[in-house]
Amino acid sequence: MPTFLVIGSGIAGLNFALNASKLGQVLIITKKHAIDTSTNYAQGGIAGVLDKYDSFDKHIKDTLIAGSYHNDQKAVKFMVKNAPSAIKNLINYGVKFASHDGELLLTREGGHSERRIAFVGDYTGQEIELALLANVKKNKNIKIWENCFACELILNNDQKSCLGATAIKNQKIMDLYADYTILATGGCGQVYLHTTNPKISTGDGLAMGYRAGLKFQDLEFIQFHPTAFNYWGEAKFLISEAVRGEGAYLKNNKGERFMLKRHKLAELAPRDIVAINIYEESKKSPIYLDITHKDPNEVKLRFPKIYDWLKDYGFDLTKDLIPITPAAHYSCGGIKVNLKSETGVKNLYAFGEVACTGVHGANRLASNSLVEALVFSDAIIKNLAQKNADRTNITKIQIKKNKSEYLKLNKKLENKLIAMQKNLKNLMWEKVGILRKMAEMAEALESINQLKSNLPANTKGLNEMLLETENLLITAELITKSAMARPISLGGHYIKDH
Repeated sequence: MPTFLVIGSGIAGLNFALNASKLGQVLIITKKHAIDTSTNYAQGGIAGVLDKYDSFDKHIKDTLIAGSYHNDQKAVKFMVKNAPSAIKNLINYGVKFASHDGELLLTREGGHSERRIAFVGDYTGQEIELALLANVKKNKNIKIWENCFACELILNNDQKSCLGATAIKNQKIMDLYADYTILATGGCGQVYLHTTNPKISTGDGLAMGYRAGLKFQDLEFIQFHPTAFNYWGEAKFLISEAVRGEGAYLKNNKGERFMLKRHKLAELAPRDIVAINIYEESKKSPIYLDITHKDPNEVKLRFPKIYDWLKDYGFDLTKDLIPITPAAHYSCGGIKVNLKSETGVKNLYAFGEVACTGVHGANRLASNSLVEALVFSDAIIKNLAQKNADRTNITKIQIKKNKSEYLKLNKKLENKLIAMQKNLKNLMWEKVGILRKMAEMAEALESINQLKSNLPANTKGLNEMLLETENLLITAELITKSAMARPISLGGHYIKDH
């Protein structure tokens, strides 16, 4: 029986682990707690053709339009056609999507021509995460190591095959060897000043892939969510696109619905268009989300979490205009993979936000991310099952002590790393953010290289904070170089001087 090392505990990693457990032993390692993932923060829902009035062709077309036709059409078709069965599998795992008389209730979000979003209130991701975790924890073939920081991929001598990964747990450094290694580390939103991502989203998987010589695709296409709650100039949390899907308006301080003049779909235009227009309009006045014209009881029932979170800050979603700002939300690009999630290095796979299947193109269609993670982490199993059909030897994940020592940081160095991270976040927000200029990106790249040169050199040990800072810098460099290589605007990559 084969062994699997899964790095990451979001929807992609957990779903794969449950599938892989039918073939062999699985070890999931996760940076913090298992539930600390972007999946857990996903509010809106999961997209699929689940209604008789909808069709695969419509979902495919909506995805291509949102992605500015930069998408890999073969990958889009593959995802859309497999989405309904993937969502039904979630129901079998215990996800209780909103329904009425046995029929799923479906909502609509920006860029969708039909209602095709299955949801659970405004906490769909949390419900999925908890359901998958519950199934994982009772599975005898799966173990989870929390607070385990993945450092490096272990490659064989010719660098063409992956043997596992080096990790830090309880200040001990170990090498974990498995037949197959899976990168499901999520995104990189923490490279920006304002983000909807959790603290763990520091591009670790991208940086590990970079150090292993993997290829990348479409990293310039960072999706900025149009509506994060803006509390005194700081993005506090995401306000789901489903709020606009259910009829909320975007208004300036004059009470004008400015999106009516900007796009035929107004508030329901693709995310990149909405985010850019909010960003531009916010230079003239504060921008607000307004759903006060809807039935208060229906709003509370549909968005209970958002309603409660806003109440904590003194705002009533049913009565008040809610101040909002765009925030870094999702990376449409990542490690280049094919439809089998293969990375180009033998026995190393990637899926979820860390990977680029080509599905999203230049801009992700709302609620396509969760279903992409499901479909591709399902598809890989068929390939691995065929490879291991004749294997009968029972093996275990091998754990060996690494020669490196754990490096304890003094307060001075900790403060230096904190300052470097803050500097980088501001730099990326201002110069490689929603609106970009070629000259400013060149300045940003020079500053990133300067920050990299300030990292402590010749350290004899490994440390999580030091590695995380390096990973953020590598990720920022990859995004900036990718953006500079595309001098024209496309989708989520908007060049101001083009």
